[in-house]
Amino acid sequence: MDMNERQFILSVLENLREDLVYARLQNGSRVFDVADLRQYIFELIGRIRRNAVEMNYLYGKDDGYGQDIGKSSGPN
Repeated sequence: MDMNERQFILSVLENLREDLVYARLQNGSRVFDVADLRQYIFELIGRIRRNAVEMNYLYGKDDGYGQDIGKSSGPN
């Protein structure tokens, strides 16, 4: 593991630690134990994936989702 990977992982863990102070599951309950933590992380990953799909749809990539605004159909 190189230094950039370590810094990234530390950043993620520090942000997660701060988020857990106010964390709530989708059903509104607080995160109290390991099972709740696992559920919270699962829900968080789901939101991140959904947002990524929506961003790809809105701003496009050349993968069939949305329109790539960086390419034009006109002459160059």
